[in-house]
Amino acid sequence: MFNAMKLAVRKFAAVLAVSCAVAPMAAHAAEKTIKVGWTAWSDAEAVTNVAKQLLEKRLGYKVELVMADVGIQYNGVAKGDLDVMLMSWLPTTHQAYWEKVSSQVEDLGILYDKARLGWVVPDYVPESEVKSIEDLKKPEIAKKFKKQIQGIDAGSGLMRASAEAVKAYGLDDYKLVTASDAAMVLSIDRAIKRDNWIVATSWAPHWMFAQYKLRFLEDPKKTLGGEEAIHAVGRMGFEKDFPKAAAFIKSFKIPLADLQDIMLKAKDSSYEKEAAAYIESHPEMVEKWLKDTASAPN
Repeated sequence: MFNAMKLAVRKFAAVLAVSCAVAPMAAHAAEKTIKVGWTAWSDAEAVTNVAKQLLEKRLGYKVELVMADVGIQYNGVAKGDLDVMLMSWLPTTHQAYWEKVSSQVEDLGILYDKARLGWVVPDYVPESEVKSIEDLKKPEIAKKFKKQIQGIDAGSGLMRASAEAVKAYGLDDYKLVTASDAAMVLSIDRAIKRDNWIVATSWAPHWMFAQYKLRFLEDPKKTLGGEEAIHAVGRMGFEKDFPKAAAFIKSFKIPLADLQDIMLKAKDSSYEKEAAAYIESHPEMVEKWLKDTASAPN
């Protein structure tokens, strides 16, 4: 009886020891999962895929991509539901979002710069007739554009700015059409194939500038802003919880021309494949991005 009790106690102690060992390991694994917010914009897909592959394959994290409207991403990072987003357009495009959450998030630095927002037209639209957004008010010009501005998703900073531009330039007769990025590009493609006039909301970097001959309309009132820088934004405590990831992201600076090249190639391939190809073909740049992770704590 006594021996049986001793055996039972030993078995219980062994089970308890295993349970205590497994629990911290499971918790540690969960802590290493990074939730990254993203939206299906060409530049965001390219940057997010490059970051995801390096975070997973070089730094050992598990990355969960969470697709959401950009406004929801800012709220998600502020509340801690998302760990990081890699598509914060500052200082103008996402100003309204940033002002609401800036005290609740961590700015992890600039990923790329010299970006811009605006309205574009095909290059065959005579610049002598349509050079500026101001020119859209002319009755004969409005008719050729069918009093329509092709937009993107409703929650984007570009659409918010475009709505302000419609008011600022007195384009009340125009309809600002909401759609996805892909639908906007398809509308441009169809118009160009038929030599139709079209004005659309757009931004650089975007692969379509390598595909089509387009130009930005001048914006004398600056309602769509000037040059922008795209920042990475993390939740409060992100750098403390994920020091190596934060060290990498802070050093992650990709040239605009390289980004647009990834975007163009991904059009006929995939962002995942082209991100992997870029990483493989730019070892020196990758090592520069990862240099500070060696001294960061685990």
